[in-house]
Amino acid sequence: MTAVALATACAVIFGTADFFGGLATRRSRVLAVVVISQLGGLALVCALMPVLPGTASPAALLWGMASGVAGAAGIVLFYRSLASGMMSVVAPTTATTSMAVPVLFGLVQGERPSATAMTGIALGLLAVLLVSRESGAGRSAARLGPLVSALASGAGFGGFFVLLKLAPAGSGLWPLAGARIASISLVVLLALVSRRTLRPIPGALPVTIAAGVLDMAANVLYLLAARGGMLSLVAVLVSLYPASTLLLARYVLDERLNRVQIAGVGFALGAVALIALPHT
Repeated sequence: MTAVALATACAVIFGTADFFGGLATRRSRVLAVVVISQLGGLALVCALMPVLPGTASPAALLWGMASGVAGAAGIVLFYRSLASGMMSVVAPTTATTSMAVPVLFGLVQGERPSATAMTGIALGLLAVLLVSRESGAGRSAARLGPLVSALASGAGFGGFFVLLKLAPAGSGLWPLAGARIASISLVVLLALVSRRTLRPIPGALPVTIAAGVLDMAANVLYLLAARGGMLSLVAVLVSLYPASTLLLARYVLDERLNRVQIAGVGFALGAVALIALPHT
């Protein structure tokens, strides 16, 4: 039950972080948002090191750095998608892909959730598909780019979840530190090669830092949940984060939700209940 609670809280915080990240990219440059937000996250994980200590082994840092590369690719593509597409569509599309990768990995590795939990997995997949449905008869060609980026972003996030799970159990938060060091270095290198500035637009700094701190807080919760539960279940719960992004977009940005999307939020709650049931 602890892993379920941690993963559910992680989903809520991830969704809120993505909402702030989407706001930041609409006000500032994508690479600047990524670097500054991740610096904020690195500061948080360093502050939490004494609270959640662990062993800094080469394996912990290497698995963390590998996950950081996958996550950096995912977040750059994700923020780029948010900047040019509807937040309430891009986020769930990314989540669908990011859910599929770790769930399949967990099942291939031999995880065998109960029948009730498997029903929750299926319901969770249906939930993110429903909340990703867009109002209107069809999508214009202008939306194809953000959609493709969102799918690629989801693959990066899914890889991040899998690689972080493979880090040694007694490594504390060192894998997250390695992940942030790798992702920041990669994005800075990308900015240098492409000759893009990392200077934020005035006024965008507070929301950018908030996005990074919330994102790292969610990462910490995910790491704890993944160490205490099956990846195929934890990943599904974490991937329900678009529900909070969607609701914030609705009430803060006035992005309209259709009935199918609202039903998707309901299915997401049902998925959480079914996955939690075997652990009670």
